[in-house]
Amino acid sequence: MRVHIGGENAWRDLDDWPPATAATPWYPTADGHLTRQAATDSVPLTTFRYDPADPTPSLGGPLLSRGAGPRDNGALEARADVLTFTGPPLTEPVDIVGPVSARLSISTDTGHADIFARLCDVDAAGRSVNVCDGLGRIRTAGDAPSQVTVEMSATAHRFAAGHRIRWQISGGAHPRYARNPGTGDPPADATMFTPVRITLHADSALTLPHSTVRT
Repeated sequence: MRVHIGGENAWRDLDDWPPATAATPWYPTADGHLTRQAATDSVPLTTFRYDPADPTPSLGGPLLSRGAGPRDNGALEARADVLTFTGPPLTEPVDIVGPVSARLSISTDTGHADIFARLCDVDAAGRSVNVCDGLGRIRTAGDAPSQVTVEMSATAHRFAAGHRIRWQISGGAHPRYARNPGTGDPPADATMFTPVRITLHADSALTLPHSTVRT
């Protein structure tokens, strides 16, 4: 298998795809950081409001349009309905090669929500560019969190020294994905929209494959 390494603009030959490597988890913190230190419990970290009448817009990604591909996510991440968790500046390049996924522990006030998760590369100037992403649907009951795993596709990307790894979370990406009406009705049949408050809990994790430090 020959893969193109984004962020490096180079080709690499692999024996197989995906490469047989261990996953590396990264964990969100209440102050917006991304760390290798696992949480000890499932306390709520932060809450945001998703309104299907004003859905979080889609930006870039694997689309068949002129707006596809890597894009500056600055305006998207400035929205109140988008969470970001960012790691420290990397002292050495880090290669992420293979499937990326997110395990999220979520509670909601309506019982129905979508979760959009995106991996971004933040350069030394603070510009956040999307690498890969995915969306999952979750149902919750009461205040207890439920777990959902969002498959975020696969990538072959180098985070350069001085760059930071960012995990972006929101309640959708419209119109790339049909908006969740918040009522439990199928999106294609929904006639009413209900805003939902989505709470992220501490036992969530971003899982990166083949997190290899290269010198």
